[in-house]
Amino acid sequence: MFPTADHLLQRGLKLSHLRFLAALMETGQITQAAERIGIAQPAASRLLAEVEGIVGAPVHLRTGRGMRLTAVGLALASRAQRIQIELRDAARDMAEVVSGAVGHVRIGSVTGPAIDRVLPVLRSARLTAPKITVEVIVAPSDILCEHLMSGRIDFAIGRLPEGASPDLYQMTPIATEPVALVVRRGHPLTRQRSPVPSALMTYDWVMPPEDSILSRAVMARLRAHDLPLPPLRFSTASFLLTFALLQQSNAIAPLARAVATSFSQYPASPYVELPIDLGIEVETFGLVTLAGAILPPVAARLAEEIRLWTPAGPG
Repeated sequence: MFPTADHLLQRGLKLSHLRFLAALMETGQITQAAERIGIAQPAASRLLAEVEGIVGAPVHLRTGRGMRLTAVGLALASRAQRIQIELRDAARDMAEVVSGAVGHVRIGSVTGPAIDRVLPVLRSARLTAPKITVEVIVAPSDILCEHLMSGRIDFAIGRLPEGASPDLYQMTPIATEPVALVVRRGHPLTRQRSPVPSALMTYDWVMPPEDSILSRAVMARLRAHDLPLPPLRFSTASFLLTFALLQQSNAIAPLARAVATSFSQYPASPYVELPIDLGIEVETFGLVTLAGAILPPVAARLAEEIRLWTPAGPG
């Protein structure tokens, strides 16, 4: 009876034996097989003798033209070749993991950067790293930081919540978030080439709750322009409701410019940006992780690409 797999290993079958057998089957010559795996011919002959001692049967026969593998030798060499292929594949898989070319990433982002940074990076990753899978959660920064603490996401693109302990999070600043004013196509203000800021106050505005970071930024800029507070009959953090209200009324909505451009850049879009810039910017967002966290290679790769991405300018 031939030895089992365990017995082969216990008797000393090594990877060097398998490498040589695979090379021997491919070349048909001991000298060439030795050269292929980088050993001298005496060492190759010794490996061959060791294999025959381990399996307890001849694995090669000498012929007038050199040698040939026996049926036993062919069986073992064929498996050795497959083992080498599997090892090469395993090395490639590990290299992909280490390089960040494969794996699952969970990203959290506030809306603006989700559109003009996260989305284009993920589109690019589909081509350059098709084995990466991604889950994206779009939410306010306070919720994203809760997800970070619970392990729901790997990293966030957002801001630290007010009063957050600096010992809990680490933030790498990226950029401020400019704000545009959006209305429906055909809005009365779109008929004016350069509407004056005071004209904005004659229409309802729709914004998130007053304690939101966007609302605070808007109010601060209006005060800087000595403008009164706008009429606010409807408040919502829902983009779906905001766009529905814009489409059905003359309301004005301050939105992150990335969002505004995404929804108004096409001629057939029902929304347009007003040609007036009040200089509204939401404070700097950044790459947020738990303090001291070491991201998996694939997550670290995407986080860095998102951080360094240069969004396309207006138009």
